[in-house]
Amino acid sequence: MGSARSDLQTFTVVAISCLFLTAEGGRPEVQGKAGGVVELECSFPLSGPAAVSSASLHVVEWVRQGLDIPILIKFGSYVPRVHPQYEGRVSLVRITALRLEGLQLDDQGLYECRILLLDEPTDELQNGTWTLLSVTAPPTFIEAPPPVLEALVGGHLRLLCAAEGNPAPNITWMKDGTVIQRANYQDGALSLRAVSMQAAGQYACHASNSEGNVTRVTRVKIKGPPVIIVPPKSTSVNMSKDALLRCQAVADPSNMTYVWQKGGENVYHIESLKSRVKIMIDGTLLISGLIPEDSGNYTCMPTNGLLTPPTASAILTVMHPAQALKMPQKTYLPTGMVGVVTCPAAAQPPLLRVEWTKDGEPLDLSLYPGWTVTPEGSLSMAAVNDDTAGVYTCTPFNSYGSMGSSRPTTVILQDPPSFSATPEKQYQQEAGGTLLIPCQGNDDPTVKVTWSKVDLARRISYSIESNGSLLLQPLTKDHQGKWECSASNRVASVKASTQVFVLGTSPHAATSLSVSSGVKQANISWEAGFDGGSAQTFSVWVKKISGRDNNGKREWFSVPVPPSSGTRLQVTGLSPATDYQFSILSQNKIGSGPFSDIITARTLDPPLRRSKLKPPGSLSADQGSAGVILQWSLPEAQHPPITGFVLQSRTEQGEWFNLDEDISANSSEIVVPGLHKDCVYELRLLSRRGDLLSEPSPSVNVSTVGMKVYPATSRLLEYVPEPLLAGVLGGVGFMFLALVVLLGSAWIISYKRDQRRRRKKHEPPPVIHKRSPSIKTSGTGSPDSVLKKSLLPASILYPTTSSTTTSSSQTDCSSFSAENHQRRKHPLSNYNRGRLMRTTSTPVSPSIELISRGPDGRFVLPPYDTFSVRSKKNARDSQLVGVRRSLSLHSEREDRKEPPFVLSVDLPPCKSAVANSASQICGMAQRVPDYSPYILNQNAPTSPS
Repeated sequence: MGSARSDLQTFTVVAISCLFLTAEGGRPEVQGKAGGVVELECSFPLSGPAAVSSASLHVVEWVRQGLDIPILIKFGSYVPRVHPQYEGRVSLVRITALRLEGLQLDDQGLYECRILLLDEPTDELQNGTWTLLSVTAPPTFIEAPPPVLEALVGGHLRLLCAAEGNPAPNITWMKDGTVIQRANYQDGALSLRAVSMQAAGQYACHASNSEGNVTRVTRVKIKGPPVIIVPPKSTSVNMSKDALLRCQAVADPSNMTYVWQKGGENVYHIESLKSRVKIMIDGTLLISGLIPEDSGNYTCMPTNGLLTPPTASAILTVMHPAQALKMPQKTYLPTGMVGVVTCPAAAQPPLLRVEWTKDGEPLDLSLYPGWTVTPEGSLSMAAVNDDTAGVYTCTPFNSYGSMGSSRPTTVILQDPPSFSATPEKQYQQEAGGTLLIPCQGNDDPTVKVTWSKVDLARRISYSIESNGSLLLQPLTKDHQGKWECSASNRVASVKASTQVFVLGTSPHAATSLSVSSGVKQANISWEAGFDGGSAQTFSVWVKKISGRDNNGKREWFSVPVPPSSGTRLQVTGLSPATDYQFSILSQNKIGSGPFSDIITARTLDPPLRRSKLKPPGSLSADQGSAGVILQWSLPEAQHPPITGFVLQSRTEQGEWFNLDEDISANSSEIVVPGLHKDCVYELRLLSRRGDLLSEPSPSVNVSTVGMKVYPATSRLLEYVPEPLLAGVLGGVGFMFLALVVLLGSAWIISYKRDQRRRRKKHEPPPVIHKRSPSIKTSGTGSPDSVLKKSLLPASILYPTTSSTTTSSSQTDCSSFSAENHQRRKHPLSNYNRGRLMRTTSTPVSPSIELISRGPDGRFVLPPYDTFSVRSKKNARDSQLVGVRRSLSLHSEREDRKEPPFVLSVDLPPCKSAVANSASQICGMAQRVPDYSPYILNQNAPTSPS
């Protein structure tokens, strides 16, 4: 009965603490918990021997994989032999089963029983099946940080934490109760690099699995210099009061001392402060009995001997009445020059006024013309003379009052320095020679002569002779430039300058390099340096820096500059949206000069699509006192709204250039910039939204002939001999007289025809028609524009209905294009500009006759192939000479719809003096009232020219 109860208990323990898992073809598995009990059955294959009984002679042996000796051997009734690791924890039950008590995590592994039957005729050993023992256990630390750790600010700290258990435990770190992200630690170790004072705190390593969890806490202390937690604050305190500047810090170790400095010097080392300052135990600085000199910057510096101590500063301002500072006993002023007597003063609040005395009496400035007191309180004299000499004192005042007058200073007059020998304006000398430039002061021994080179780029060698002359030997390329000679004494300094040109050298570097980029091109301009005495040529060097060349390298390449291009060049074939570097290299027969400064520019992005923006309309131009005024009507509201307008211009059907790219979207009137005098321009506007542009507006033609607000493009009159000029002026006078006669004749004819029209009551057909807006051509109804269109002869280059009119003068008006192209701030892409340049023109038969002077001095009308005359009377009328503005004259047979005759005169080129006078005559003809109905568009504003 007792044996049965014992077997039941054993079975219950095994059933509770053990779980046998067998799989078909697999090994059994037994699971147990740490500290519990398990029993491992000894099973054999079905083909094995008969069950072992207690009566049979046999040997039972249990082995564990990985151990050299069995963990238990049992023979008969003898006491079993047990492995030392299992001493007292293993025994046999049910003859062959192994009972294992006090399970440990290390007990996990594979176990096998072996039976040797001694009753059998053969000593055959029978092995059982391997059984896997698995032990579950809560985490236990095998490595953990100590309770307290210390580290130095800026150092490295590593906290190790490792635990074992089954299942494998999960490690989590926390700081002051907050979980630290797992990315900051690996394999359970927490690493802190370059620790600061904020790294101090309580760290916890937490290990957990399904069986339980454990935690290990470590306190981290960071040692380092103090940390200021209450810095000083700037303050203002009245004079004679006490000042307190607080400064509080914390540190570990806490053995701190506070050091206060004023202007970088310890307050205890400053004579005026050391007896009135005290540093409190909490770091506060006490300054007793403030004086004006106590104002300044104070710095608090707590230290505990570790690393670099921190600092914090504040400004102390002592409020006091204005105080006169030390004034020199003698003040020297230059006779005949500007003189200044200063009043050194300290005032907080700021100075309000300064009162001066001269020779003990209050100074009355009204008695001394040219004498003033500056806002700083100094006494200024426009010209020092005998009235200036005397004894002066000053008394400064502020809102607090004054602390008294300054000590007196005696003004002594002294002649300023002068030159007895000065250098010439410029010197030219071959390189390698000797150049001596004279510069001597007067006989006053107090005068000192010095030399200096303006814009000195590098250190160069030169010497000054005893008489003040500059000696350059040997003369080198670096000596070229502007030099200044200065003569000075204690009252004044005078300067004389000269320019040195060194010949026979390579050119100097080009300057003022600028780049205006397009999509695939860049316009380069620069200023040429000195050519070294020989003609120089240029080449533009380009390097791509944001991409790679075909060979995989970024290399410089050069583009030669044609002599006709001067100091500007357009580099084409560039890549869009790419950064490039540009530099200029100059050369002459001596060799190559240095490269100019390198400038970086980026080409524009290619346009992705055409803009559907609406262009501005109704352009009109007028001449005002400030120049050509362009007006337009704003386009209809668009969404999104436009950001501005772009003004473009061209001459002689040339290329369109941007005059202004930043016109406000709200503007409807501007003064056109960048025009030249005596030229005719064609202007148009485009709407803009970012990089998108609209179609161009109808263009308008403007003329600057006779205007004074723009610089003339030709200065030929300055070089014309007086006899020739007299002859030219005589010819102009004769032409003027002839034009007057012609105008009179034209007026009579017009008057008679007006009478006939009144009788017939027919309206006169207009000669000058406004262009249709549907045709994309330039044009306007302004008088100036109509005049220019009428003056030009019809040809392939100058069609009468073309969108372009040429200048009334032959000056180089096209030069403005390059200048404006360089002046553009934000160049637009050539792609957009090229598309916007498309205009149409319709060639028509010419309607202007050319008049020339015959051998007898009379005006002659040459035959014109495309002009037909239907009546002899009209042919005779056509030989009348008209002004260059077209005049519509109706014939007697206008009811037959015969074509009207147009009178014109071909003026000399604009580049001569005659052109300017003729332009003025044309302007006079424009103002003849009787012809205005035939010349001008009555709806357009009258041109002031």
